Amino acid sequence: MNSTLSLLTRRWWLVPVLVIVTGGSGAVNFGERGDFHTGSELAGGIAAVVLAVLSAAVLFAVDRWPLAVVANGALVGGYFAIGGHNGPIFFTIVVAAFLVATRRSFRAWWPLLLVSAVLVWAGLLTRGLRWDELTVGVWQAMGVGALVSAAAAIATTVRAKSEALAIDRRRAATEEQLRMAQDLHDGVGHGLAVIAMQAGVALHVLEKDPAAVREALEAIRDTSRESLDALRSELSQMTGEVAQRAPRRGLADLPVLIERVRAAGPEVRVDGNAGDLPPDVDAGVYAIVQESLTNVLRHADAAHVVVALDRRGDTLTLSVVDDGIGGVVHDEGMGLRGMRERVGALGGTFESGPAADGGFAVRSSLPLVR
Repeated sequence: MNSTLSLLTRRWWLVPVLVIVTGGSGAVNFGERGDFHTGSELAGGIAAVVLAVLSAAVLFAVDRWPLAVVANGALVGGYFAIGGHNGPIFFTIVVAAFLVATRRSFRAWWPLLLVSAVLVWAGLLTRGLRWDELTVGVWQAMGVGALVSAAAAIATTVRAKSEALAIDRRRAATEEQLRMAQDLHDGVGHGLAVIAMQAGVALHVLEKDPAAVREALEAIRDTSRESLDALRSELSQMTGEVAQRAPRRGLADLPVLIERVRAAGPEVRVDGNAGDLPPDVDAGVYAIVQESLTNVLRHADAAHVVVALDRRGDTLTLSVVDDGIGGVVHDEGMGLRGMRERVGALGGTFESGPAADGGFAVRSSLPLVR
């Protein structure tokens, strides 16, 4: 019941088609110069109208059963074969072609339309032979072929545009999901790395320096809270729940990030000044620095890290170089791949690998004007 109502809602315009075909077919088959037929002619007219009505009624089934197009062709062909007059029944052929071509691929609909057209042509030619109007029947058959081809071509164009729009929407949704996953990786991954390092510091000085232990535990508390907020915000976005979006971080938040990493062990120095940046570049630079420092905490066992910002004209060069043990890298994980994709999305270039003096280096060049 619900599916039937949905079909009628979606194809409501088929109802006027049915009414027009019914009324028009009755007019052309029963009335001629104001007089009505009698006897066998009346029976033939009734049969023709019934076939016309059925040809319009089967249009409602095309969405679910493409073979209804063939049924339409058979009914229209039968209408002309028994001597039905020209009228709005031609419109049902065009509508059937349009419907099936909007719902099915070319490979699926062209054999159906071909069979339907052959049946209609057979009916037109039969009527032409019976009433000595073969030439008219041939021209009408050609006209039907042209109308069906035009309707199918228009429907195919509409379907292609609709599919392209759907693909664009799915791609946008996928890109947003990937962005959320990358943000989760960057934010939560960084938080967990800091927590692990701070926990290690606390265990190391547990009995020697209570003040340092307290400082490490406070850092763990703050970082955990921040990571949980970021996780909750991103997960709510993925599930469609209403929640406040995590603030977009930029270079203004860099001092807090640096202090957090310093508290976990390595000494971090920032050289240079990027100045005012476009919002997307500002957020991208922060994310790259955050992920680079996270990798340092996880893998490098470094004592010193240098974050260099060099702005020249409309280009910003960023590098993060450590003196740790990351000089040999076998696989590019999600972190490096995510940074590469961020830089590529901003129109820049990215490279990573062993530093000249040991350790590991991440470098990127970002255009500030696009």
